Amino acid sequence: MALAPQENERILDMCCAPGGKTSYIAQLMKNTGMILANDSNAERLRSVVGNLHRLGVTNAVVSNCDGRQFPKVLGGFDRVLLDAPCSGTGVISKDPAVKTNKDEKDILRCAHLQKELILSAIDSVNAASETGGYIVYCTCSIMVEENEWVVDYALKKRNVRLVATGLDFGKEGFTRFKDRRFHPSLKSTRRFYPHTHNMDGFFIAKFKKFSNAIPQAQKGNLVLQKPPQPALKKRRSLQAQRRPLKAGRPSPKMMRPQVPTKKKHRVKLNGQ
Repeated sequence: MALAPQENERILDMCCAPGGKTSYIAQLMKNTGMILANDSNAERLRSVVGNLHRLGVTNAVVSNCDGRQFPKVLGGFDRVLLDAPCSGTGVISKDPAVKTNKDEKDILRCAHLQKELILSAIDSVNAASETGGYIVYCTCSIMVEENEWVVDYALKKRNVRLVATGLDFGKEGFTRFKDRRFHPSLKSTRRFYPHTHNMDGFFIAKFKKFSNAIPQAQKGNLVLQKPPQPALKKRRSLQAQRRPLKAGRPSPKMMRPQVPTKKKHRVKLNGQ
């Protein structure tokens, strides 16, 4: 529903298995255009092929590629749906083992993978598309590290902006969480909770790409750290010993205060 596919479009389902989303997209497109159903797990693609044949989908192409390398394989899509692999904290009611077999490292590992996938999904979309140029990012997780954190990262790295998802239910995404601050436009994202909406925990964000150019990191923001002061003084003193004295500059000996010396008296011998 958030992707809102149109007829005769080129759409990429980057993580398609087991095929429920792909078949529903084909239904909304009325078997026109082209859908590229991709998944990195070849074993799970068997269920995708079986569902597409069972439902009579004829406008889908199944591929087995790593989503992080996808722009190098094929690009220029009108819309991309990225249902990213996540920790699954939103489906604990179906799989209670998530409460015990996931820790903080697993969450951060999923977040790193999701950041790579969302940049790849954005690069696969053509910003000059007449009807599209949209990317939908969603997870079945309620963790901020896998949702708002990833979306805010994509806003900083690519020329995209968040738009309304078109869903009239769900709660707004977080713009601040503990000590983290996110872009104010994250209010347009949607969160779904099992205890509130009687469904699995879910998160949806919809991007609009407005330029195919990739912004470069600004080097002017780098702050150079100064060396410690004692080491700096020591280095300057060594350089001062090696450099010749300039003309008109008093030497260190001349700058020292002169101590008056006592005159020596000669002893006269034989009356001389």
